[in-house]
Amino acid sequence: MAHKNSSKGLSVVIITHNEENNISECLESVKWVDEVIVVDSDSSDRTDEICKTYGVNFIREAWKGFALQKNSAIEKATQDWILSLDADERITPELKKEIITVMESPDPKDGYFIARKNFFLGRWIKRCGWYPDYNLRLFQKGKGLFGIREVHEAVQLKGVAGHLQSPMEHHTYKSLEDFMKRLDRYSTLAAQEMLKERKTYGILHIIFRPLYTFISMYFLRLGFLEGYYGFILSILYAFYTFLKYIKLRELQGAEL
Repeated sequence: MAHKNSSKGLSVVIITHNEENNISECLESVKWVDEVIVVDSDSSDRTDEICKTYGVNFIREAWKGFALQKNSAIEKATQDWILSLDADERITPELKKEIITVMESPDPKDGYFIARKNFFLGRWIKRCGWYPDYNLRLFQKGKGLFGIREVHEAVQLKGVAGHLQSPMEHHTYKSLEDFMKRLDRYSTLAAQEMLKERKTYGILHIIFRPLYTFISMYFLRLGFLEGYYGFILSILYAFYTFLKYIKLRELQGAEL
């Protein structure tokens, strides 16, 4: 797997749970790296079998939450640089070249934000606030860990960050059924995170925050230019916003 283009090595870290439909393309896109670590939580499909065909370091661990699971994978990395990926993400040839270039640089940043081309139902969504969608994913070992959150976890970097120009591909939500399953899970996690913040959210938030989400994505962020896909996506995110607020009220024991 070694890229052999730099004196410093690169570890890719991935967490999985039943990712047989995604993991092969992800691993195919990072065959050039020095090390791939997959931390799996109770997959019952072919994830294990597929990973082993790529010779990755496959480790089973009980689920601890997104951030802790990803940090566990990071702590197992042995190379100088770490690239954190999700199973439905892909590294393009252009991004590969750019990553190798910054690793070879005599004075690299401590970490780098990478844009994501997010695909919804097979279509690249350029608007709705979905692009460029920068995430800090590449960093030097010891310089980054994911902040502890229930959902929407992000790398907290010790040092200076830069931005890469080439995006990765993110093939998320391949069907409406997939979206609805994850919507239920993520809205519950978001409500739990909001509960931890101990902020007060009233009935007006339930009424107006979903409406604002739709207006923001569909009109302000030009989702209407995406046609059918932009409308559906804006509606679904508005519903997600509605769900997380009513689930928060339920957790607080308040009347709905």
